Amino acid sequence: MLNQIDLSRVDLNLLVLFEAVLAERHVGRAGERLSLSASAVSHGLGRLRRLLNDPLFVRTPKGVVPTDRALALAGRIAEVLAQVRGIVSVAEPFDPAASTRRFTLGAPDGVSAVLLSPLLARLRQGAPGIDISLRQLLPTQGETSPDRAWRAAFTELEARALDIAVIPTDDIAPRFHARTLYEEDFVIAVRAGYPLAEAPGLDRYCEAQHVVVSLHGDPHGFVDEVLAGQGRSRRIALTVPTFMFALAVVAETDFVCALPRRFAAMHAARFGVLGLEAPLPLGRFRLNAVAPKAAMADEGLAWLFGVLASPDEGH
Repeated sequence: MLNQIDLSRVDLNLLVLFEAVLAERHVGRAGERLSLSASAVSHGLGRLRRLLNDPLFVRTPKGVVPTDRALALAGRIAEVLAQVRGIVSVAEPFDPAASTRRFTLGAPDGVSAVLLSPLLARLRQGAPGIDISLRQLLPTQGETSPDRAWRAAFTELEARALDIAVIPTDDIAPRFHARTLYEEDFVIAVRAGYPLAEAPGLDRYCEAQHVVVSLHGDPHGFVDEVLAGQGRSRRIALTVPTFMFALAVVAETDFVCALPRRFAAMHAARFGVLGLEAPLPLGRFRLNAVAPKAAMADEGLAWLFGVLASPDEGH
């Protein structure tokens, strides 16, 4: 622990610098984010390393990698900065109608495509100066547990690389504020006129050629786990990186694809694609908006969280 004399010599900007380097994993990009030169960032890191008695970030050909000590400190530093930001925001109350802030949201693409349109409509009506950066969140490759698959999203929230994440997991630590936005399940998407639409039984479904959404090209999806439980299998003819891409492919082929129900309801019709009830139960899950509790002291972030959680109510 720092004593009073040490604390009086601590520059809070060093913690802001730590946050930026952790988020960007690159000295140059962290400098751009903070409007500092790369040499200024390197100098600040040197001061922070001496202060915390750890290298914190190790250089690699592609940037920097945080040490175990840096990762252990990330959450606590994020909480300190969130509380400071909250104190400052109290001095200047947040006014969405006048704000020109930018918020960063993260979600899987099938979720973003559901949330974005109503969010932008709300911003047009009551917060026209607010900008949004939308990032695609993906589960950890090869992780079979749905709860553990989204750990990277929590790390990015604590590093303040994300303001809010919307993810399909209920395994949320107490240090995070969370609210369920909606429940989701899957339908089977086929092009209009495809014979499967008239007789979507399990046999014909398994005989069809399938599209699976996978950023890394892994052809084994959650549907295969469900089918295997019934002694069934299917042919994965194609993998694509996003649900919107899958929708476009289904519109022009005889491939079928499992798509989130709300996503299909909002976007399938303009592609000439139908959403059919699945011939076997594919499970349900909740989509939760998540932010660090400490960050919710920021009036602007709390406001945006409320907009996402209650899109049809005034805030």
